[in-house]
Amino acid sequence: MVDRKTHEQAELADGHTVCAGCGAVAEGAPPTWTCSVENGERRYFCDKCAREHIRAIEGRLDSSWW
Repeated sequence: MVDRKTHEQAELADGHTVCAGCGAVAEGAPPTWTCSVENGERRYFCDKCAREHIRAIEGRLDSSWW
């Protein structure tokens, strides 16, 4: 079950998802984007940002660190 509070923080009111790295906007939650939960907040990262920071993501480092 998706936590409504954290899920809504990652989406705009019109259902679009925003990349926490570069601010790119996508319709819904694209299956190719990476989702991370940091301090109880759900964050999505676009393909470009995820590829650029894959080692930090796999190491479970918060995005504020990278």
